[in-house]
Amino acid sequence: MKTQEENPMRKIKLEKVVLSVGGIGEELEKSFRLLEMLTKRKPAKMKTKKRIPALGIRPKLEIGAVVTIRKNPGEILKRLLASRNNMLNKNCVGENTFSFGIKEYIEIPGAEYQRDLGIRGLDVTVTFLRAGKRVKLKKIKGSKISKKQNVSKEEIIKFMEENFNTKFI
Repeated sequence: MKTQEENPMRKIKLEKVVLSVGGIGEELEKSFRLLEMLTKRKPAKMKTKKRIPALGIRPKLEIGAVVTIRKNPGEILKRLLASRNNMLNKNCVGENTFSFGIKEYIEIPGAEYQRDLGIRGLDVTVTFLRAGKRVKLKKIKGSKISKKQNVSKEEIIKFMEENFNTKFI
């Protein structure tokens, strides 16, 4: 007699971890080098699309740097969570994602203080998915997927508690 196995289409996977930092001019260059140092990858610079004169923002002005990690995102996520003592707020969790900030990069295990970078923080966004999401994303014959394929807040909390020993307050 077969035991009923878990449906493989309902299995939750860690899709990506995105690290981002904001800044303008020299601050942006320092942030760019920080992300490069932490991830050993080349960050992309984010550019504005709108004009906001009150804030001194104009189109195509570089205002941030971002790195997306898709291969082995669990390794860097463990280091980033260790800087927060594996504790997160439940308000940080949404549907398919959760985000948190790190105030000082020197809190991350293995990151040493760099005098030329100074003290700066970064934002971390973690995205989850289930099998079948490609159906929605593909260009040819793409279609909608049901809301059951989304990863709920409770499922993300359970996944993080089991796999990364994270506590949610």
